[in-house]
Amino acid sequence: MDMKKKEEKLFDAITNLPDKIIEEAKNRAGKKRKIQIGLVSVAAGVLLVFGMAYGVSRVFYNGPGIAEVMEIKFPKAYAFDDYETREAIREANPVEDGFYESIKEFTWKTTSEFIAGQKSNVNYSPLSLYYALALAATGADGETEKELLTLLCVEDSGKLAAQCGNLYNQLYADNEIGKLKIANSLWLSKEATFKDSFIRNAAKKFYAPVYRVDFKEPETGKAMGEWIANNTNGTLKPEMKIDVNQVMSILNTVYFKNEWIDRFDSSKTKKDVFYLSDGNTIECDFMNQSYGSAGFTKGDGFISSSLSLKYFAHMVFILPDEGVTPQELLASPEKVKEVFETEQNSYGEVIWKVPKFRFSSKFDLAEGLKNLGVEKAFEADADFSRITDETAFISNVHQETYISIDEKGVEASAFTEIQYAGAGLPKDKAEMILNRPFIYGIVSNNGTLLFVGICENPVE
Repeated sequence: MDMKKKEEKLFDAITNLPDKIIEEAKNRAGKKRKIQIGLVSVAAGVLLVFGMAYGVSRVFYNGPGIAEVMEIKFPKAYAFDDYETREAIREANPVEDGFYESIKEFTWKTTSEFIAGQKSNVNYSPLSLYYALALAATGADGETEKELLTLLCVEDSGKLAAQCGNLYNQLYADNEIGKLKIANSLWLSKEATFKDSFIRNAAKKFYAPVYRVDFKEPETGKAMGEWIANNTNGTLKPEMKIDVNQVMSILNTVYFKNEWIDRFDSSKTKKDVFYLSDGNTIECDFMNQSYGSAGFTKGDGFISSSLSLKYFAHMVFILPDEGVTPQELLASPEKVKEVFETEQNSYGEVIWKVPKFRFSSKFDLAEGLKNLGVEKAFEADADFSRITDETAFISNVHQETYISIDEKGVEASAFTEIQYAGAGLPKDKAEMILNRPFIYGIVSNNGTLLFVGICENPVE
């Protein structure tokens, strides 16, 4: 059998059902059943500054009614100092400046909506949600598509898919220093039919493997949880709740791991007081570091500076002024943009005092998405006709995240950079004493905000 016929046979298995099942569906009383689409954005934001193995690229999931019916060829890993390969990938997968701006605008809007009102620790991945919604948008039409594309700040779903695919390749990293892995998957009920074009596009542009499953079987939920755990290096192990009426789930994960360029000296880590929003205090471990000459930003109600990471990324910390809360700084898309986009306007000595922290976040995003204008996708008459001919709507959107920072790290001299401005004394000074609630962000080399969060209590 030639490759073309094999491919056709494969997609027949994915999208078509035996005649017997189809006939049974026709005989059911009433109108078409409403298909619930579970859209799950699961992000593991892991800033681990100690070595951790990550070796799972692809896993088969076995159980009653579970079968992987499509294999995905993922990007090849390359060494962190293989600059030639990295540049070749960038040239082969161009990302337009306008698409970066689209992701940024989406980030400002959703960050303000989802985390500005949070009164506890929260870690949010706008990139994870963007990819999950983008994949859903490629299967939408009419007003449903229009609302999704408006939120995603793009005009065409075809171009959206192409740019998502190119950005996927540019961001992908899996080496001894840094890891950034975006993973998508489609979980399709054996009792429904789906469009070839949607599945092909998901595989080609979103690198999404396809699983045919029985959502009535408990093993399906276990397999989905296992997929998430394997793609987040075990940092997330959710118990997936499956609705028996559900016939499709879109899963997305983002896994990030990197090392400080200039590690914190563990001997300088000391316990000190952290001042909570309610006026109480706690004691926690603070990492300490100082730079004789570095850049920082003095903005309206905040001061910020960044710590560089070895593999083309950095972590920015935003400390609100006394009397200003993190929530006030994130109260609108304009304020979020100001906090993260205001250019460094000062240069001098920077003293760092950063609490060690580790926490998880869980939150539902459906109501927030409705507030942002995505309403049709959640209604019974939603138009996902590019996914299936049956009536389909999104039933829920959920995100779960994890983040951890520490002072440890492995130095790589080939990429170590410590900024000094010569022998002259600095003209200004910044004290990044993070002993009260603060904002942080993890930013890729191209400016994509991978994670953004608020640390209200570092020991909670």
